[in-house]
Amino acid sequence: MDTHPVLVEVERSGFVESRHRGSAVGLAAGGSVTVRAGDPDVPIFPRSANKPMQAVAMLRAGLDLDGELLALAAGSHSGEDFHVEGARAVLAGAGLDERALRCPPAWPMEQRIAVAVARSGGDRSRLRMNCSGKHAAMLATCVAAGWPTASYLDADHPLQRAVRATIEELTGEKAAAVGVDGCGVPLFAVSATGVARAFRALVLAAPGTAERRVADAMRAHPQWTSGTRREERRLMDAVPGLLVKCGAEGVDAFAAADGRAGAVKIDDGAMRARTPVTVALLRTLGVDASAGVDAAALDELAAARLDGGERTVGTIRPAAGLFTAAR
Repeated sequence: MDTHPVLVEVERSGFVESRHRGSAVGLAAGGSVTVRAGDPDVPIFPRSANKPMQAVAMLRAGLDLDGELLALAAGSHSGEDFHVEGARAVLAGAGLDERALRCPPAWPMEQRIAVAVARSGGDRSRLRMNCSGKHAAMLATCVAAGWPTASYLDADHPLQRAVRATIEELTGEKAAAVGVDGCGVPLFAVSATGVARAFRALVLAAPGTAERRVADAMRAHPQWTSGTRREERRLMDAVPGLLVKCGAEGVDAFAAADGRAGAVKIDDGAMRARTPVTVALLRTLGVDASAGVDAAALDELAAARLDGGERTVGTIRPAAGLFTAAR
């Protein structure tokens, strides 16, 4: 990681004041690595970019969800009211309520929503936590499979063993390490290349398979995988057929409908740096030339505005020439 290149520069008033290093990888439609920066084969914790793979494992184990609620199960939501009601509905379908959740209580992810909740007399809750959809789905999976619910976060629980096996299958890698995610769920380390490979597998899977059901639900309902104003939702709206999922500590993963895919990991964990690199990677792969792409929306996402007082004084943008041809 000490040798990873600068992926993003933060320029203020014509002066570069910060730099973010990291690694990134892009796959051609056929699956070969065509662009890369740094070493994307180093194991990372993909964090919530694992969620689509976790959702695949849950469907295979008997979870009965589709559409918006499946998108919620594979997402990191903003804690908006419809997300809360969705998580509650998943639990109710399994005969459970929020008392069964073992994700930590939290305020909504977006500040504007948290303020609205506080002003209405609300407080932190497990349902508002951004992973509550996944946790509700994990509990529903346990009920469907006849597995214990109280211990669903244990690494040796049948559910988590199934999740690990699915992640290893889809990425083509054995987990290099096992940790605990911010929500308490077991976390498996694989490479950025492996994550890109897994996302490619999701979009190219046959209709009706668990993989394709997850990809289709997320692409059809991007506001349920993130929120009404989040960058992932804006990316999926801008590029028809694109699947995108972020992860904490500066992770992004995506796949276009034809199998072109990629993943990004920012070394210092800066979330502000991931989307500019993702857009640069999409453009390097030529995804921006696909039919129906909103080029103006991609331009906005490629260089986040940096304000000074009440005016724009700079940008958070990808470094020039950051990708090298794969060998």
